[in-house]
Amino acid sequence: MRQMLKVASAVSLALWLSACGKEEAPSAAQQAQPPMEVGVVEVQASSQNIKVELPGRSRAFLEAEVRPQVSGIIMERNFVEGREVKEGQSLYKIDDATYKAALESAKADLASAQASLASAKARAARYEKLVKTNAISKQDYDEADAAYKEAQARVKVAEAQLHTAGINLKYTQVQAPISGRIGKSAVTPGALVTANQGQVLATIQQLNPINVDITQSSAQLLALKAKLRAGKLQAADNAEVQLVLEDGTTYEHKGKLQFAEVSVDENTGSVILRAEFPNPDNVLLPGMYVRAVLNTGVDPNAILVPQKAITRNTRGEAVAMVVNAESQVEARNVTTAEVIDHQWRVTSGLKAGDKLIIEGLQKIRPGAPVVAKPAGQEQAQ
Repeated sequence: MRQMLKVASAVSLALWLSACGKEEAPSAAQQAQPPMEVGVVEVQASSQNIKVELPGRSRAFLEAEVRPQVSGIIMERNFVEGREVKEGQSLYKIDDATYKAALESAKADLASAQASLASAKARAARYEKLVKTNAISKQDYDEADAAYKEAQARVKVAEAQLHTAGINLKYTQVQAPISGRIGKSAVTPGALVTANQGQVLATIQQLNPINVDITQSSAQLLALKAKLRAGKLQAADNAEVQLVLEDGTTYEHKGKLQFAEVSVDENTGSVILRAEFPNPDNVLLPGMYVRAVLNTGVDPNAILVPQKAITRNTRGEAVAMVVNAESQVEARNVTTAEVIDHQWRVTSGLKAGDKLIIEGLQKIRPGAPVVAKPAGQEQAQ
């Protein structure tokens, strides 16, 4: 009986060892799998214009509010609302009857003053001769000379009044101060207007060329200046600006950056940059929202990588996978700036010559051995 139990135990032990060998065989086979193939690109550094996209609003190049400079009743309106007007064109006609009368009265006053001047001049001349022979007193001569000078002053006053009356008569024709497109009229014929009133009769805007006021935060401006000082960026010589319209299309004409405001808006913490654009077809209208793309500088050693090569870890940090010298996957924390042509500009974490993995990212993990192939030649696993 004991002999039978020993035999049974030996058979059981043999079966158990055989089962263990079968379970361990797949593990060994798994360890013998070849390294994963991944598609890589070699990181390169090159000179790159750095552009920034900022919000902006279009503004009229010139804008003039039309107001009356004399009081009276509007007799005519001589323009079509929404159309182009020329500088000096008559826009409104104010009743000029009283101003014509004032002009005639000023002419009469001037004529009277000139007649008085002639008489006073002749009397002063006579008295000048008589005083030399003591035929009259010195006081009489002084009075005659003073009357002559007073008559001269009255003539000048009359001439000034005549000039003023002529100006007022001219102002009864309300003229366009600039050329441009005129908006709606605030008054109609028959309305009473007063000199220098607060209400605007109409507004004229010159739209070609047109200005665009671009908003840049003071923090962005400080960061840009710091990069320029540190040599990370070089100042751009190109001051051209491109516009993206509200519908997403690119405006066909490029503009030029004109100036930057010298102060920061206390309410918004931003600085205004102004650019000038040609607007021959009046596509841009005042108040239109746009996005301006402008050069901020040149990165002489810019590193651009495909967007799909950059992932995020659980902490939200940007991560790139590279193949190191041991042909193993290495995770690198990187710092990204803006997107240029669907590529991230990487400012730290990568260097020229690195082999960046862009294909097969879902099948790898840090530390795993891989075979690097040029992107586009990855073999299916």
